[in-house]
Amino acid sequence: MGSEPIVRDADRDDVMAICRFGEEHVRAHYTPLIGEEAAAQQVRMWWNETNVAGAVARGAVVVAEDGGHLVGVGQRGLDGAEHVIYKLYVHPRHRGGGLGKRLLEVLIGQLPADARRLYIEHFVANERAGAFYEREGFAVERIEPSPTGDPRLGVVWRFRNLR
Repeated sequence: MGSEPIVRDADRDDVMAICRFGEEHVRAHYTPLIGEEAAAQQVRMWWNETNVAGAVARGAVVVAEDGGHLVGVGQRGLDGAEHVIYKLYVHPRHRGGGLGKRLLEVLIGQLPADARRLYIEHFVANERAGAFYEREGFAVERIEPSPTGDPRLGVVWRFRNLR
């Protein structure tokens, strides 16, 4: 105990643990922010075995592990030609200790040398994420309103110049 979690590339053996992490922690985090149904939909869409296994196979997922337990997940991808962080989640007991920053740094370190900027996106209602990304140098570029009309489900797109 008292050891630092290990941040490493996810492999096939991590897929089910990542899916469980989403079910347990992402749903619980989002329910008070965006409602139970929208939170459940996020988990169904983005934390299912097909989605996670594909991202892991592409080498786009990192995990943080502490004593054999998954305590953080980060995932990057592309939106057209733009590099985007799509997942960055830390177990509630590990928040505030710099683990989110470490996951972010590892993901940034995996980007191609010529990557000029990095985007992240989060729900309007996820103010904790917004404050974290602000501290990490991500500025708001735009806010996409939700097709549902629910302002909490608007998507904040932020960017950080890398070079």
